[in-house]
Amino acid sequence: MIRSMTGFGRYEVLEAERKVTVEMKAVNHRYSDINIKLPKKLGFFESAIRTEMRNYVQRGKVDIFITYEDFTESSISIKYNRDIAAGYMEYLKQMAEDFGLDNDVRLSSLSRYPEVFSMEEQEIDQEGIWRVLYLALQGAAEAFVETRNREGENLRADLLAKLEEMLVHVDFIETRSLGLIEEYRARLREKVQELLEDAQVDESRLLMEVAILADKACVDEELVRLRSHIETMRKALAAGGSIGRKLDFIAQEMNREANTILSKANDLEISGRAIELKTEIEKVREQIQNIE
Repeated sequence: MIRSMTGFGRYEVLEAERKVTVEMKAVNHRYSDINIKLPKKLGFFESAIRTEMRNYVQRGKVDIFITYEDFTESSISIKYNRDIAAGYMEYLKQMAEDFGLDNDVRLSSLSRYPEVFSMEEQEIDQEGIWRVLYLALQGAAEAFVETRNREGENLRADLLAKLEEMLVHVDFIETRSLGLIEEYRARLREKVQELLEDAQVDESRLLMEVAILADKACVDEELVRLRSHIETMRKALAAGGSIGRKLDFIAQEMNREANTILSKANDLEISGRAIELKTEIEKVREQIQNIE
């Protein structure tokens, strides 16, 4: 099975104390590029999330969005700093003695002094949060992979159809090339006849020109390699896996052979089919860019 690099997945886990929602989407990219957006308080889970995503993504630009809601009554506690309050009282008492003033400090005023009371965030239940986060991440990733697999199957079917179309052009060029050889032979016989009637014609030069023309028009090797590349791509599509880069390399080799055929073509029909062949190869290359 092959996978598309585009995909989408979303999953939500709701419990009595918390809710986690994970949403991910991906587009084409040459390498694996994972971007994670999550609440600051969950930042220490980022490394674990990246590690887990390696099980699902080999290539593509993936954006992961994580939201977290805490349903507990409060995650903040109030702390009474007795030593700080005692310090204030000691200095106030000393000030009263130094300046002969009444120490009229009241509890309500002392409580408003800096740091007498401070807000402390309770210790985060990392194990509990990760358990819920992992379930949401796994659910979203599985849905994400499912969409990639489904689109990948569509891509595979489309590529196989395009390979069949390429073979039609290859068959035509091969058949037409064989016909051209017969035409060259006929021309050679005409030239030989002219040579016998005209003593001024250089036979060796004539044979040399015919040999050069035949060599330029011969595309047997290119056609053999094209068929081999088409078969290799078929097998790769059947095997599946992360084959995007391999297919792209094969398509480049196909394009090289098609360019050579076009450059050698000394026939309008072959030239036309070579152009059609290049067009199909370019379509294949465009589709391959979507494969992981």
